[in-house]
Amino acid sequence: MGSTQARIAIDAMGGDYAPAEIVAGALRAQAELGVEVLLVGEPQQIQAQMEHHSPSLQLEIVPAEGLIEMHEEPLSALRRKPKASINVAMDLVKQGRADAVVSAGHSGAAMAAALLRLGRLRGIDRPAIGTVLPTIMANKSVLILDVGANVDCRPKFLEQFAVMGSVYSKFVLGISDPQVGLLNIGEESSKGNELALRTYELLDQNPRLSFIGNAEGRDVLTGRFDVVVCDGFVGNVLLKFAEAIGEVLLQILREELPQGWRGRLGSLLLKPNLRRIKQRIDHAEHGGGLLLGVDGVCIISHGSSQAPSIFNAIRLAKEAVDNQVLDRIRSQYQQTEATATDGE
Repeated sequence: MGSTQARIAIDAMGGDYAPAEIVAGALRAQAELGVEVLLVGEPQQIQAQMEHHSPSLQLEIVPAEGLIEMHEEPLSALRRKPKASINVAMDLVKQGRADAVVSAGHSGAAMAAALLRLGRLRGIDRPAIGTVLPTIMANKSVLILDVGANVDCRPKFLEQFAVMGSVYSKFVLGISDPQVGLLNIGEESSKGNELALRTYELLDQNPRLSFIGNAEGRDVLTGRFDVVVCDGFVGNVLLKFAEAIGEVLLQILREELPQGWRGRLGSLLLKPNLRRIKQRIDHAEHGGGLLLGVDGVCIISHGSSQAPSIFNAIRLAKEAVDNQVLDRIRSQYQQTEATATDGE
């Protein structure tokens, strides 16, 4: 694309609070992040929300007809509704009119639309959703993948997740040598089921990875690992449990602060600290997950996303575009193919 400014297509109709919160988050993103936002959906509803939230700032609207409802089966719904907002948003990326897409709608539909319209990157068998979680180390996070795209996995899928996660961790999160772990029930290489045992061998033998062994559940948030791989079933359970823990901790903090004037004074004094705590543990601060492995940048946000989460999802999309994540993943697999050809 001619401009260096990232253009982000937003599925404005997807999510529990669409289009109001989606539009609010998009308006803030265009104002603060230096991105160009395309709002995809029903024009009258979107326009009404823009006038409500920010009459002075207008975003480009790309018309769409309807959306994929949460109860619908993704593939059949996508085919039955070719002009649904998620389909139109993916088409914008496919046509080069946008650099990335963000959706808080039906996650299964978003994944299916990405595969159908954008296709997989060469060398990747299955895409994975990667999400960033905080660790006990300040300013240190861990990338978990897959957290929901693939309920059942083969060892080579997990190996590909590790390679893609390492690229993302290095070039977006700024980790010079990402340390990779395999989620398992024990640290020993002999532990785990057949999938874990075979995956361990692949990761250990891959020269593109800094694989440091198995990661038990208690190790995930220690900061020891930069990337942790697992199948989407386990990863989704892990993600939602971590999100729940964050919400519990925030609620405990609110309840344990003293009541009355002492509480108000204490809250005032602790306000900067409380804000930093919220930024570290509140899942809304992270925006969602990047669908790695498809031929386009796609961020899948929580269905309950409100404006702050949408803003952060757009920030994630911008970072992936600015740091050329797709090109860097392609480069990894082109190098592999070239090495294999030279060895023949």
